[in-house]
Amino acid sequence: MAKELKRKRQEDFETEFEEKVLGINRCAKVVKGGRKFSFSALILVGDGQGHVGYGFAKANEVSDAIRKGSEAARKNIFTIPMEGATIPHEIYVEWDGVKILLKPAAPGVGIIAGSKVRSVLELGGVKDVIAKNLGSNNPINQVKAVFKALTQLKSRDQYLAHRGIGE
Repeated sequence: MAKELKRKRQEDFETEFEEKVLGINRCAKVVKGGRKFSFSALILVGDGQGHVGYGFAKANEVSDAIRKGSEAARKNIFTIPMEGATIPHEIYVEWDGVKILLKPAAPGVGIIAGSKVRSVLELGGVKDVIAKNLGSNNPINQVKAVFKALTQLKSRDQYLAHRGIGE
């Protein structure tokens, strides 16, 4: 099963991915000659059709951090199971200090969520969902929590197949 997940992640999708920079942090290290700055970037890629991935990278230049982050994000792409334009079921996930609640919504409701969670769901192609962050506001942990929630989602067909019902 782990091999199947790796194949899906590295699978070349035919659609063009949109890239979004969710955050850039500057870190300063004090050395003998002064301060040495380095940068970290949190990057999100998605096609709006159910494929989304994220990457986090560090470098001495902002442009290098963004480039490395987007490469990491393209290696980390997976498919969101959806029912129509929403998620198949409600899910609650905890990751580090972040607690995320995702609920399916009726058609036309839109994405009701905070900034980082909204970005992930928009680029993933989810149109109608209600999300609530009940914990930390650390952007990296928020993104990881949303991805953990999305990977735990199961479509109706997957659920029935797991129970041995249906085809």
